[in-house]
Amino acid sequence: MAENSARRGNRLFIKKSVDQIQREANTHALKRTLGPVNLVFLGIGCIIGAGIYVMTGNAAANFAGPGVMLSFVIAGVACALAGLCYAELSSTMPVAGSAYTYSYTTLGEVFAWVMGWLLVLEYGVAAATVAAGWTGYATSLLKDVGIIIPPHLSTSFIQSVAQPDGSLQFVTSHSFNLVGAAGILLVTGLLVIGVSESATVNNVIVLVKVGILLLFLGFGVFYINTANWHPFIPPNQGGFTYGLPGVFRAASVIFFAYVGFEAVSTAAAEAKNPQRDIPVGILGSLVVCTLIYMAVAAVLTGVVPFKQLGVPEPIAVAVDAMHLPWFAKLIKIGAIAGLSSVMLILTYGQTRVFFAMARDGLLPSVFARLHKKFRTPWIGTLLLGSAIAVAAGLLPITILGDLVSLGTATAFAIVCISVMYLRSQRPDLERPFKVPGGGFWIGKAWIGVVPVLGILACGVLAYPLIADIIIKATHGDAIPAILLCSYLAIGAVIYLSYGLWNSRLAKGLDILEVGQGPVDAIAHGVEK
Repeated sequence: MAENSARRGNRLFIKKSVDQIQREANTHALKRTLGPVNLVFLGIGCIIGAGIYVMTGNAAANFAGPGVMLSFVIAGVACALAGLCYAELSSTMPVAGSAYTYSYTTLGEVFAWVMGWLLVLEYGVAAATVAAGWTGYATSLLKDVGIIIPPHLSTSFIQSVAQPDGSLQFVTSHSFNLVGAAGILLVTGLLVIGVSESATVNNVIVLVKVGILLLFLGFGVFYINTANWHPFIPPNQGGFTYGLPGVFRAASVIFFAYVGFEAVSTAAAEAKNPQRDIPVGILGSLVVCTLIYMAVAAVLTGVVPFKQLGVPEPIAVAVDAMHLPWFAKLIKIGAIAGLSSVMLILTYGQTRVFFAMARDGLLPSVFARLHKKFRTPWIGTLLLGSAIAVAAGLLPITILGDLVSLGTATAFAIVCISVMYLRSQRPDLERPFKVPGGGFWIGKAWIGVVPVLGILACGVLAYPLIADIIIKATHGDAIPAILLCSYLAIGAVIYLSYGLWNSRLAKGLDILEVGQGPVDAIAHGVEK
């Protein structure tokens, strides 16, 4: 099958068949332990975190003002459109790897690699940046109980320094964020033990942090000064600073915080009934979190003038303005819990994407080696967790947040394209969940209303990010552009030097045709 594909077309564009993907869904050797409630909580656990506790304040203070509430609507709509596409693909192909596997089936191997590498940015690098925000709340809470963490152990090696004109300059230091690195290593250990155990811990964390946010809303509504909401959208001051451009720029900033719903689809191989449960998990978590985001943004900007919210802990600032010191400590606990669950799910998603890529031969098989007892990809989890911990120690959240959002928008757009391609190629395929809204045919191509709107929405969110990187580069701050180009170059080198030569599909190896029985000992690598 793979050999025929290679003969028919360019080697870079060989594809897996849908039949092969569905067979792999029955032979992945991972335990199916997650139900719809677990998956909704999985999404909520990842979505509610950095967006609420860190980025909302920055988006309001620097870009949108109180109009950040509209920014959440824009980002939420874009995610919902992409989420519907994810739901169709994940119900049709319930396998580990999420968008990576979808791209392998619809667009070909080189697109699958690009998607897999984008997901590294979306999950692994994002987990490192969230750890930076987690550090601020953790060290603050420890200080409240008399434990002082030295700054050189709680700040990153690269730091961002605000300039008088509002721009950021990046400088190196003698620090290493050991606190953030330790947080990543703790969630890594939990993931090695097992996903069902991790899901139980995550459910508890989600209940705690959502409960605390509801308390914040309940108390905060009595401290709102409606004068702080005027003007709702401050006049534009040039570029993406306030006005409607600022609202869209803020949407691109907080887009980072919606990564969680996509993490639900990476759990398809471990869902009890993926055809039903994955769509419920994706759409359910999106709706709940968007409503919570908007409500918290309304209280934040109502209690505190928006220009005072450009700090790492905006909710704590709002609570301080309420003059409730006991509640401030509770908020910090909620922030720590919230960001902990984000790190947990982001790291989880990254290990499952690498698991799928390793099974396909695009990465070394060590990333797919399962533990005999826990049935988790334990070696890959430890390696990835260690790498993410190092990144957490070196990099601040400000230097990578936009790049993560850009990678996320690109990945979402590719998923929308994949839905239309698969509908065009396999219109007769059983789809337990179908994207609503209909579509039309142009020749042999199916054009869906929702997928097209999803692509346009992702483009709208990506534009301010790309424009900002270009503007900074032309004004002498080339660090974001250098990081992006270097990241893409590293991915290209890994694929050309390893994946291109070890691809199992290119060698004509189907996962059911090699190894010992239905589970390939090389691809799955269960410890003997």
